[in-house]
Amino acid sequence: MAKIKPSKGAPYARILGVGGYRPARVVPNEVILERIDSSDEWIRSRSGIETRHWAGPEETVAAMAIEASGKAIADAGIDAGQIGAVVVSTVSHFSQTPAVATEIADKLGTGKAAAFDISAGCAGFGYGLTLAKGMVVEGSAEHVLVIGVERLSDLTDLEDRATAFLFGDGAGAVVVGPSDEPAIGPTVWGSEGDKSATIKQTVPWDRFAIGDVSQLPLDSQGNIKFPAITQEGQAVFRWAVFEMAKVAQQALDAAGITADDLDVFIPHQANVRIIDSMVKTLKLPEHVTVARDIRTTGNTSAASIPLAMERLLATGEAKSGDTALVIGFGAGLVYAATVVTLP
Repeated sequence: MAKIKPSKGAPYARILGVGGYRPARVVPNEVILERIDSSDEWIRSRSGIETRHWAGPEETVAAMAIEASGKAIADAGIDAGQIGAVVVSTVSHFSQTPAVATEIADKLGTGKAAAFDISAGCAGFGYGLTLAKGMVVEGSAEHVLVIGVERLSDLTDLEDRATAFLFGDGAGAVVVGPSDEPAIGPTVWGSEGDKSATIKQTVPWDRFAIGDVSQLPLDSQGNIKFPAITQEGQAVFRWAVFEMAKVAQQALDAAGITADDLDVFIPHQANVRIIDSMVKTLKLPEHVTVARDIRTTGNTSAASIPLAMERLLATGEAKSGDTALVIGFGAGLVYAATVVTLP
């Protein structure tokens, strides 16, 4: 029987560079309040959100991803041609096929890099990072570009009081490459599909092919609504607060460190109250920098962790070499947490 030659990659993997892109338009809560019965105080107290960015016509999923990726590649100190794979996490690229990753890879000049999309909601960056680590260590790619990008303004029902204020647009990207020492810890990830109805798209795309208006949601003017993201807010909040703190602790344990060893905590930017509750449950020391990028960026799903990471490094709130705990969680319900060394 023939023996298959074993693959050989780097001993370990690390994040080498990070980049982010936020659309030019800044949208304050006052704009959201034009369509829902609420107040700026209520939105800030419930979510922490003050402003968010919404993309313009030219700021497509691909365009935003390319901007963020170019910065990440430059930050990593490599050329685009050295990228062996491009992994894009998004739920807001509306062409079923081809994957937007192929367009991004081509326009960046990566040559014939492997390219594919994944759909893991707000945990998408963690899923992509885990895949990238595996590719670098296994040897199928020396450098992997991981992108989280969303245009969630396209999937927002501005008349839904529970979600209209939550979502923003943007892209975050990292380059994962070889390392001589561990710099991306074991991933604690999973799913709870029995709870998938708590965050979902209002109607599937194929409803539009039926031609029966009674099967489609209508707005206050009687017009057909485009599919949007909806959620059972209280159920999601309870799950995130009580279950995700456990997952975060498991990631610390898997990496062999304690909360005292952390420098930075970068959770998915879903809600400031969720973030604050996790900080309390994990008993994070005062010296740990906590990302609260949601205040001015909103919830950007798969893009939220790399965007928050990029901002912390750019502002000096975090520095290269810091040890950070990252955790994403959302629709599915899916989650992924790991400990990384910041680039």
